[in-house]
Amino acid sequence: MTLDIEAYLQRIGYQGEKQPTLTTLKALQRLHLQTITFENLNPLLGRAVPLDSPALMDKLIHQRRGGYCFENNLLFLEVLTTLGFQARGITGRVYWNQPEDAWPPRSHMLLLVTIDGEDYLSDVGFGGMTPTAPLQLHCRDSQRTPLEPFRVDVDQQGYSLWVKVGGPWRLLYRFDLMQQGAVDFEMANWYVACHPQSKFVNNLIVVRTGEDCRHTLLNDLYTVRFPDGRSEKHTIASVAELWDLLQGVFAIDMAGIERQNLEKVLKEKSLFR
Repeated sequence: MTLDIEAYLQRIGYQGEKQPTLTTLKALQRLHLQTITFENLNPLLGRAVPLDSPALMDKLIHQRRGGYCFENNLLFLEVLTTLGFQARGITGRVYWNQPEDAWPPRSHMLLLVTIDGEDYLSDVGFGGMTPTAPLQLHCRDSQRTPLEPFRVDVDQQGYSLWVKVGGPWRLLYRFDLMQQGAVDFEMANWYVACHPQSKFVNNLIVVRTGEDCRHTLLNDLYTVRFPDGRSEKHTIASVAELWDLLQGVFAIDMAGIERQNLEKVLKEKSLFR
């Protein structure tokens, strides 16, 4: 089974040109983030997270579920290469909400895309602060996107990505340009999906990007975040309310999830107050 590019384009509502241009990449990245939700229901519930193409197509396209970085970015990589883009996967260390002198594992996947000799970072799987547009790798200035401004820096440790959300610049992740293959993604994916201390095993994390905001869910806390730093927070009071939120605001088809099992796991892991 190969990628059904037409099914993907229909899923995200893309009707533009299919040429490997920057215009196409910008539109695909924006629509992917608005349509295919970042979510970790599988690792939270103890389910497998396969990364092969048929599994990604079935889950993210046909089941109308979402996924985290490896799922979203591997699918997006296959979409881009099918359309003729020169693209490959790379990995990074996540520093969001961590000290800058920490040494986290390479747990994030992103894409390096080359268009007309210019290198761009493309990412549809960083969750709450995923860039909503491709970023020029070799530009050190602030780069505008439909939401927050981002900046790519470089130093002796490699490259780093920063975001400005109504205040000082904050470090998202550090990365280099070493090409990664399926075996590298499988190893990192196992850690994220299965390690007892992985945040994706121990928390409910869901994100969907809107036209002018980001909808985020961390366990029982639902937050709407705006580019200027404002946020609106609401504590989810019941599993019934959570279920409606996941199906509604986050546009996840919950048909394949057992509601009683989700409720059991949330209680066992004390994720609701």
